[in-house]
Amino acid sequence: MRSIDLPVNATGHAAPVTHVALRPDGQRLASCSYDGTALVWDIQNPARPRLLHRLRHRRLVNACAWNPASPDVLATCSADKTVAVWRIPDDDSDQPDLVSVLARHTDDVNSVDWMPDGERLICVSEDGRATLWNALTGAFLSEVGSHTAHCMAVSVGPDGLVATAGEDGMVAVRRPGSDSDTAVRHYDSSIEGCAWSHSGKVLAVARDDGRVDLLTGRLELLRTLEVSASAARTVGWSEDDTSLVIGAYDGALHFFTADGRRTHRVQDARVWPRSVSVARGLIAAGSFWNGPHLYAPDGAEIAAPAVPNHGPNALAAHDGQLFIGCDSGTVFAVDLDGTSDETGAPRAVRALAVADGPVLSLAVRDGALYAATYSGQVIGLLDGRRIVSEQLGAPLPSLCFHGDALVAGTYNGELVALDPRTLAVTARRSAHGGSVKSLTSLPSGFLSAATDHTVAAGDLHRRETLWEHGNLVNAVAVLGGRVAASASRDHTVKVGRITGDGPGALRAEAVQTLLGPDESVKCVGLLGDPDAPVVLAGSYDFGLYAWRVDWDATARTLSCGHLLTAFDQGLSCMASLDGDNVAVAGWDGRIVVVTRGPDGEPRVRRDWRIEDLAARSDRHEEALAV
Repeated sequence: MRSIDLPVNATGHAAPVTHVALRPDGQRLASCSYDGTALVWDIQNPARPRLLHRLRHRRLVNACAWNPASPDVLATCSADKTVAVWRIPDDDSDQPDLVSVLARHTDDVNSVDWMPDGERLICVSEDGRATLWNALTGAFLSEVGSHTAHCMAVSVGPDGLVATAGEDGMVAVRRPGSDSDTAVRHYDSSIEGCAWSHSGKVLAVARDDGRVDLLTGRLELLRTLEVSASAARTVGWSEDDTSLVIGAYDGALHFFTADGRRTHRVQDARVWPRSVSVARGLIAAGSFWNGPHLYAPDGAEIAAPAVPNHGPNALAAHDGQLFIGCDSGTVFAVDLDGTSDETGAPRAVRALAVADGPVLSLAVRDGALYAATYSGQVIGLLDGRRIVSEQLGAPLPSLCFHGDALVAGTYNGELVALDPRTLAVTARRSAHGGSVKSLTSLPSGFLSAATDHTVAAGDLHRRETLWEHGNLVNAVAVLGGRVAASASRDHTVKVGRITGDGPGALRAEAVQTLLGPDESVKCVGLLGDPDAPVVLAGSYDFGLYAWRVDWDATARTLSCGHLLTAFDQGLSCMASLDGDNVAVAGWDGRIVVVTRGPDGEPRVRRDWRIEDLAARSDRHEEALAV
C-alpha cells in the first residue's frame, strides 16, 4: 500500500477535513483529513486555534475519538485499514506517543468510539464488521456485529450500548457480550450517521432522505426531524441534550431543539458538514479548506480556516483549453496550445473565481463555462455574464449537454435539465437509486453512472441500464459515440460497444470486465480507435492504468492493466482532449496529459502541478468570460 505524500501545510491540512472531535473539556480539537493526517489543535482561545500536533496514517483519516477516561488519549481510523491509538502531550514541547495499532479489518475503517471504561474501543469498517478491542494493549476481543454493506458509523452510549449504522440501511444496538440487549431497525436507504444523546436515552439516526430519526434504546421512533432535501450525514448533541446540530449534504449545518423545532441554519460554502462535534458551548465542523470551523450555539462563527485547498475534482476541455475545477471554488483555465516553461507547465493560466466552495463538475460549450458545486448550484460564465441557478437540493457531481439542455446529476439520484442561457430548470426526474456520479454525452442521448451500481443510457425521460457493477460506479467515459467505459468501487472497469440510434434504442454489446487494482477505481477515460480502444483508469491506490482492448480476446481482461504512472494521492478525474489525448488529475494536485503514441501505446506527454498553475495564474475575481 502506497502512502500519501503531500507537501506539509504548516497552517493546517493540505486537503479537506473529513472529521472533527472536540475533547469533552473543550480545550482541544482533533481534525482528520484526506491528506492522511490528524491534527490536534489548542482551542483554549477558540477564536485563535493553535496547531499542536500532526499525526500520520498511510491513507486518508476518516474519523477520531477522544478517550472518555484518559483525556490525553486519542484514537484515529484510516483508509489504510488500521486504527491508531495515541497519547497526546498537553503542549507542543513533546511528541505524541503511539500506544497501539489495531489491524484486523480488510477495508477502510470508517468510525471509532470508546466504551465507557476507556480501555475498550469499537471500530467499524467498509468490510461491514464492527469489532471490539482492548485499545491500550492492542488485543482483539470480539466481533460486535456485522452489516451486509459498508458499516459507516458507530456511537457508544454512557451505559455501554453500541449503535452501528450502515449503507445496508440497518441500525443495530448491541451490548458487547450480551445476546439480550439487541435491537435492529431497517431503512430503505443508506444510513451514514448515528449519535447517542449524553443521557443515553435517545439515539439520533441521520437518514439518506434528509431526515433525522430520534429513537429509544430499543429503536422505537420518538420523533422525525425534517432537516433537508439532501441526505443527513452527521449529528452532534448539546451537553444537556436539549438541542442537536445536524450536517447535511445540502452543504449546511442545521440547528434543532430536541423537540423538533428548527432554530438556526449555517450555510458556508467552505464548510464540509460531513462531521460535527459539540462540547462546552462550542460547535466544530469539517471543512474543504485547511482547518476546522468553530461556531457558537447560535450559529455565530468563532473561527474559520484561512487557506483554501486546490484539490482538483473536475476537468473539461474545449478549443485548446483545459479547465480544472477545485475544492477552493477556483477553476484554472490552461492554454494547452500555448508555450510551456522548462518543466512543461503551460505559461498561460487564468484562475477563475467561480464559486466559494468546491466545484464538483464542469461542462463547456460555445465559449461558455458551467460549473456545478457541492452547494447544489450550477454557475455559468457566458456572454460576459455570471449566472447562477437555483439551489437544486443536493451536491452536483456531474454535468453534460444533451441537445439544447444542460443536464446536472445530483447526490439524490435526480437528473435536472437547465436552460444553458438562463440556468432555469426546465425538467427534472428521479433516474437512479443513488448519487449520479458521472454523465457524458452521446450523439443521441447521454450516459449516466451512479452509486446504485448501474450505467444507463438514454435521454432525460427514458433510460435503459447498459450494465451493472458489483458496487457503486464512480465514472463513465465515451469514445467516438461508439464505445463506453465505466469505473467502479468493485475494483473493475467495464468497457463495451454502444449501438442504437436514439433513446430507448441504445444498447451495450461485447461488454468486457477489466480487472483493476485492489482498490476502488475512481475515474476512467478512452483513447484511440473505437475498434481497438485504449482504456485509462485511475485508482485510490494512486495508480494510473491502461488496457488495450481486443474485442475478440476476452480472456486478456483477466490481467491487470499496465501501470503508466503513480501519483502521491488517489486519482480524481479525467477528461478527453481529443481522440488521442486525455487529461488526468489526482488529489495530490498533479495534472498529466496521456497521449497515444505512433505505436498505439499510451504514454504521459505532459506533467505539472496545480500549485505551480496557481502561482503563475492571472486571477480573475469576477471572471465573466471564458
